[in-house]
Amino acid sequence: MSERRSSAAESEVIVAGHICLDIIPAMRGAAAPGQSVGELLVPGKLIDVGAAAFSTGGAVPNTGIALRRLGLPVTLMGKVGDDLIGSTIQSIVGSYDERLAEGMIVAPGEPSSYSVVISPPGIDRIFLHCTGANDTFSADDVSAEKLEGARLFHFGYPPLMKRMYESGGAELVRLLSLVKSQGLTVSLDLARPDPESPAGRADWRAILQGALPQVDVFLPSFEEILYMLQPRRYRELAERQGSDELLGHADGPLLSELSAELLNMGAAIVAIKLGEHGLYVRTTDSAERLAGMGPCTPTDASWRSRELYAPCFRVEVAGTTGAGDCTIAGFLTGLLKGLTAEETLLAAVGTGAHNVERADAVSGIPDWASLRSRIAAGWAQREPGPSLPGWSRDPASGVWSAEADR
Repeated sequence: MSERRSSAAESEVIVAGHICLDIIPAMRGAAAPGQSVGELLVPGKLIDVGAAAFSTGGAVPNTGIALRRLGLPVTLMGKVGDDLIGSTIQSIVGSYDERLAEGMIVAPGEPSSYSVVISPPGIDRIFLHCTGANDTFSADDVSAEKLEGARLFHFGYPPLMKRMYESGGAELVRLLSLVKSQGLTVSLDLARPDPESPAGRADWRAILQGALPQVDVFLPSFEEILYMLQPRRYRELAERQGSDELLGHADGPLLSELSAELLNMGAAIVAIKLGEHGLYVRTTDSAERLAGMGPCTPTDASWRSRELYAPCFRVEVAGTTGAGDCTIAGFLTGLLKGLTAEETLLAAVGTGAHNVERADAVSGIPDWASLRSRIAAGWAQREPGPSLPGWSRDPASGVWSAEADR
């Protein structure tokens, strides 16, 4: 299918939600081979480290800058304080394109969010995180005027933003309802909260039941949505495995079960990120619900009542920071450009594959033409990660579909 052409104004995207500054001191040589964190971080001990790297983190810069590198006009709508960290965040964002920072929200007197990433070689990373102004982001920070001219509003990481999950998610619903009332297509991404934190103890099933009627495209990860919809099962699997890395349990029947519930809650398209295993997508069978998506309503019949899976492309992995956020950027770009469902899945996993070829979140993302050319040239895919009983692979696209989908 040919791509839908659109003007810059028509294809504008607003990416809102969580943003922070990552401060990453170079730790090479700071820890001896085999040394534990407890042996390294001793009270009163001076640890000699190298220069610090500064980068932005969170859904807003990761997905937003990836969209910009793919060629879409984007406005970022993260919230920072009027402090040095906030200025640094805006400076880094503006270095990619000064227009990206024009929608940033500056809250006088509030602290900006930051993380200190302690990452000695051979030792699991430790994060010291300040949520800062993310916690006060509210629907009042978004006005109809700020939304004017945009086609898509993407919101990311509400579990890391206090106002978004407290009081049963009332503020999240108010925000998404405001955006939807202005006629935009709405997409939503999550983050996995610490089970022992206030966010982890929130009733996420109830929050999603309230929010998803306002969400056209829902893009959680497998482990996030399993935790939120089936917390008992999540805990049992994590305890049995001794880890909360549960991708090995993501098979066709479970993905179908989770996605069916999310579609019943109100989403039109559910895309579940599977990390190194790729991307699963299921769409509504309701033509009316698809038509209600707004400016990004798919016009191609390939989007209705589909259950699809695309494995990742083969690459040499340098790092996975922001891989899920960049996969989302590829998916949203395909949707905005009017691609078929299969083409959009390939664009998504292709963008994610480009991301992991670099250690940071966005420098590996190419322009749209280069991405499409690499896929068209026969970029090799990995073997399917999940078990998919009854599914089959389309040899032309490399995308798998469920038997009921054919």
